[in-house]
Amino acid sequence: MTNIPSVDLKKFLSDDAQQKQAFVNEIGSAYEEIGFVSLKSHFLDEQLMSDLYREVKAFFDLPEPTKSKYEREELAGQRGYVSFGKEHAKGRTKGDLKEFWHFGQEPEADANLSETYPENLKVEELPNFYPTGMKAYRALEKTGIYVLRALAIYIGLEETYFDYWAKNGNSILRPIHYPPITEEPKGAVRAGAHGDINLITLLMGASTGGLQVKRKDGEWIDAKPDEGDLVINVGDMLERHTNNKLRSTIHRVVNPPREEWDKPRYSIPFFMHPRSDMKLDCLPQCIDKNNPKHYDDITAGEFLNQRLAEIGLAKK
Repeated sequence: MTNIPSVDLKKFLSDDAQQKQAFVNEIGSAYEEIGFVSLKSHFLDEQLMSDLYREVKAFFDLPEPTKSKYEREELAGQRGYVSFGKEHAKGRTKGDLKEFWHFGQEPEADANLSETYPENLKVEELPNFYPTGMKAYRALEKTGIYVLRALAIYIGLEETYFDYWAKNGNSILRPIHYPPITEEPKGAVRAGAHGDINLITLLMGASTGGLQVKRKDGEWIDAKPDEGDLVINVGDMLERHTNNKLRSTIHRVVNPPREEWDKPRYSIPFFMHPRSDMKLDCLPQCIDKNNPKHYDDITAGEFLNQRLAEIGLAKK
């Protein structure tokens, strides 16, 4: 395998039962083998992607003192701005060569959540930044729900098993800016090798290059989606919940060749989290004598808090 598999969501959305099952089989087997797919026919249209990139670039072009107004330490990076080099991969101390912003969940009035989410911050200098970001948030959330429905079927669960937990979940949309590299990085990379914390991640912007995925044999391959596709991967929560049936694959964003150091990179991942009270206990459907239970019981909220401390966004 030299690239991640490509799948088309319109198969799952069709009225043809065979097409729907074909998508389930394709994405399920891809997530067992490599943990990543390139997805076509998602709900994030070309105009919205263009609008979002325009707003994101405008934000990161703001002066540092302006951006820093929106960095709130008490939010542990869960909303607003996180400055350059603040986050690092689990197990590393060298900060990643990036800065980013977080849009978070705005739950429905009848969500009956066991927690209160922080409010989103609005950038007064850019009146369209917040509404554009939240419109993209909803399109990605909708796409993620359908991907999780396909995975529920693949695992042997009822199709809407994840719906309650993922709708109104603690999901994050993260526009990332990797600035031009101006001096020798001295071991730092744009994003160190890591697995994602959440259920699944839906990524815009991987077509600009740099994203690499680690195969089972330890070799790194470039993830090269078609223009306009989303790259979608399994996170650690889903790997844990499925008792390692679905793989949370280690990935990284490597620095470009020296002759391209002057080029910035933008990517926009949507980290799909469940409600914090979802139990990530290993599913009985994924436990047998050949694959005994690998993990202790834990809730999504407990797991998230552990990992935020490990990557430097929350205090231990």
